[in-house]
Amino acid sequence: MIYCTYYSYFDPTYILVIVGMLICMIASANVHSVMNKYKKVTNSTGITGAEAARRILNNEGLYHVQVECLNSDSGDHYDPRTNTVRLSYSNYSQPSVTAVSVAAHECGHAIQHAEGYQPLNFRSALVPVVNIGSRLGIPLIILGVILSWNTILIQIGIWAFSLSVLFQLVTLPVEFNASSRAIAKIDQYGLMSVQETNGSKKVLRAAAMTYVAATASAALQLLRLYLLYGRRRRD
Repeated sequence: MIYCTYYSYFDPTYILVIVGMLICMIASANVHSVMNKYKKVTNSTGITGAEAARRILNNEGLYHVQVECLNSDSGDHYDPRTNTVRLSYSNYSQPSVTAVSVAAHECGHAIQHAEGYQPLNFRSALVPVVNIGSRLGIPLIILGVILSWNTILIQIGIWAFSLSVLFQLVTLPVEFNASSRAIAKIDQYGLMSVQETNGSKKVLRAAAMTYVAATASAALQLLRLYLLYGRRRRD
């Protein structure tokens, strides 16, 4: 009797959430494993992430782009608002394959920005809209349910949440393109040997898979919201 009661309240759409979580966990574990492996491999040129970034930027004529060190060992990114490549402490200061790979990737974003790469511009334009949508999506759905399954509010909430999925989709070509540029610049400017560049490809490929995983997880969550609320109609 207890088993039957539990089963009757079991929501099968939770499977989508679990699948999304597993995908993200696997991608996260893989990228940490690969990055940690190549953090221990010193590149043959002895160049640090900061030095690699500065060399790429200068050779590309981007002297105005700054390279800064973060106080933590995570959070590497390019800030288009201030034209700044920010590297985690280890990637900034260490001459590892991982450090040069990550630095080159962030410089890839700087080059995209300088060239007016359209997917990057589109993603940047989406940021304020996505921030609003991600904050309001779930609350609007809940409010719609509370208000006797108000279909309009629920649909608006689902559409607001879908902006997050759109953002993730737009992010994919931006990140893959930045990684392609990174490998090209590493080869072009002789920052690492051929064997080390192969390691760099593995680092950047593993990092890219985390974006793929995040996109898949967000899409599964959107599907769950649609299955739970999108098809319901007020009685």
